[in-house]
Amino acid sequence: MKKHIIYSFICFLFLGNIFGQQTPAPKQTTDYSIEGATAHLGNGKIIENSLIMFSNGKISFVGSANSRIARKGKVINAKGKHIYPGFIVANSSLGLAEIDAVRATRDFDEVGSMLPHIRSIIAYNTESKIIETMRPNGVLLAQITPRGGIISGTSSVVQFDAWNWQDAVVKLDEGIHINWPNIFSYGRSSFGGARSLKPNEKYSENITKIKEYFEAAKRYLASDKKTKNLPFEAVKNLFNGTQKIFIHVNGAKNIVDAIDTFKTLNITNIVIVEGKEAEKVANLLKKNNIPVILKRAHRLPGNEDEDYDLPFRNAKILSDAGILVGLGMGGDMERMSSRNLPFYAGTYAAYGLDKEKAVQIITENNAKILGIDDKVGTLEVGKNATIFISEGDALDMSTNNVTDAFIDGRKISLETHQTKLWKRYSNKYKNQ
Repeated sequence: MKKHIIYSFICFLFLGNIFGQQTPAPKQTTDYSIEGATAHLGNGKIIENSLIMFSNGKISFVGSANSRIARKGKVINAKGKHIYPGFIVANSSLGLAEIDAVRATRDFDEVGSMLPHIRSIIAYNTESKIIETMRPNGVLLAQITPRGGIISGTSSVVQFDAWNWQDAVVKLDEGIHINWPNIFSYGRSSFGGARSLKPNEKYSENITKIKEYFEAAKRYLASDKKTKNLPFEAVKNLFNGTQKIFIHVNGAKNIVDAIDTFKTLNITNIVIVEGKEAEKVANLLKKNNIPVILKRAHRLPGNEDEDYDLPFRNAKILSDAGILVGLGMGGDMERMSSRNLPFYAGTYAAYGLDKEKAVQIITENNAKILGIDDKVGTLEVGKNATIFISEGDALDMSTNNVTDAFIDGRKISLETHQTKLWKRYSNKYKNQ
């Protein structure tokens, strides 16, 4: 018993040391006018020598600094700098885990396989030290997404300056996430060799399970519901189209099968997530008005016969095909990598995507896909003043230096445990 108490105390001290974000900023009481910056509106357009004004958390003016309109409140001279809407990271498990090696800090994957009623927002930790490291790069919002199982659960969209998850929510339970089965599976590897790839013999069976599950949910929803079924209750908004289904799927055939299956079930508000080989079925995606949230660009091609730079060109290929493209995370080290969201967008720009369209995929496009474009995603009058100022191009790692950031008009802290260490050791070496 004594050992148990000591162990619990040590865990408490350890976990207490890894949590503790900056105190959230108070509600905006001072008006702001930012003038002189190049404004990247998030919709593909820019305004040189701009004037952006906001009051009570909302943008009140967007235009030229040459306008004779009276400046309101505190004036920030941003001449030579750049102003952007807050960047939005999709498909992220930020706030659901802190240290992968410490099981007590991981809460992104629940036990079970069909879990549409599991709400990721309940487990979202606003005190995560990882979250505060997003803000100095201009990443101010995220879709908090569960992992694991066949149906992982629901995601919600949050902003990164809040006391608790209730304060953080921008849109609650906006989508349900499903992991589509793969037509191929990996066999055992030979000693020292790569794992062999073979056809998944249970592929059709797994699709049938998914279809039968939703058919059973539909029958339940049409019944008198004498016995309440929470998982089935959770999918009702998929059938009426007010909630989106995010299908995590790779491979051209898999994408086609997923779309056909859910169209048969009369679930049509679909988003494809990751979507390797989506370019091969671009016409189908365009015809059905289905957006794609791409995985980060810095990865290897999926197949041996693909161009080495295909992952870098995917955004341009799909955008040119008329598909709404967003950018998300997923994969190893995704939580730490989320801060690099603008630089992944910059890679797409380096491989053919227009620079302002690259900004658009992490602002307006992600906002549209997540259903929050009425609030954020662009610099427009009436939208939330969730914006930031950078000394240079925010998509360039060498010039993205955020000097000021605002969420709902509240001027937020850009201090993190990492900036504290940087300052500490910078001073150390200055004195040597």
